Amino acid sequence: MSVARLAAGTAAVGAAAVGYAVGIERRHWTLRTAELPVLAPGSRSIRVLHISDLHMMPAQQSKQRWVAALAELEPDLVVNTGDNLAHPQAVPYVLRALGPLLDRPGLFVFGSNDYYAPKPKNPARYLMPRGKKKRIHGRKLPWRDLRAAFVEHGWVDLTHARHSVQAAGQTVFAAGVDDPHLRRDRYGEIAGPAEAHAAVRIGVTHSPEPRVLDPFAGDGYDLVLAGHTHGGQLRIPGIGALVTNCELDRSRARGASRWGADMWLHVSAGLGTSPYAPARFACPPEASLLTLVPRGSSQEKAPKETRRKAPSDVR
Repeated sequence: MSVARLAAGTAAVGAAAVGYAVGIERRHWTLRTAELPVLAPGSRSIRVLHISDLHMMPAQQSKQRWVAALAELEPDLVVNTGDNLAHPQAVPYVLRALGPLLDRPGLFVFGSNDYYAPKPKNPARYLMPRGKKKRIHGRKLPWRDLRAAFVEHGWVDLTHARHSVQAAGQTVFAAGVDDPHLRRDRYGEIAGPAEAHAAVRIGVTHSPEPRVLDPFAGDGYDLVLAGHTHGGQLRIPGIGALVTNCELDRSRARGASRWGADMWLHVSAGLGTSPYAPARFACPPEASLLTLVPRGSSQEKAPKETRRKAPSDVR
């Protein structure tokens, strides 16, 4: 009887965890905040809103309302690191969500789920060595329509491009690559020293692959923004992420960390999931408000990271 009770109890706990991960946490929209010491000394702070991995479906109205409410934060710059789409008809709903933010200065690159729709996959494949995984593509998505809308509103496509924008009255120099997860990155097209006279130099990529992060660091970038990992999506308290779905180590699956001596990396855990794996555990969906401050500040060694509700806390 004791074995039977233990088995029943284990099954009940497992069912409760799955129910929580699918029904509650994946809609627990969360704002991560952090201060990063990456600006030139004497610069004024710059507030960057980092959005990634929306994986938008047309019916996800609470996500759309919550993202739209982020405009109340009045960021100086918005950076979108890709995987906006999860459905062929999702473009208008992404634009509905981001609409109030499109009037802000913005930078973007695309990820695999802007180019291709998700497909059902065996979850165990994420635990396999990457070299043994066969690439599985869904049908093509209308990324060109999304790009046209972003560009029409003034956002800058950083796909293999270098560009300067003004944010908080200061020059932000940025460069980006196409999605390394699909091996579309060609860093050679943007290689070379970053602009020395900018207040900050930002690299942008969807997947935070070390083969891309290393040359960004070598070219003098202060900060790289990335997504893709979903923060591990299913994390074990006390252990953290089990996988990153890329070559990045698990300890960097979300949040800010050092990359080398002079560059910071910020990985967003993102705001969505594949429709075929609609669960998050100990890893709520998030956007990030990053306050960039001058180097040499008190946050030089340990950036302050917190989580809080967005202004309207729309559910």
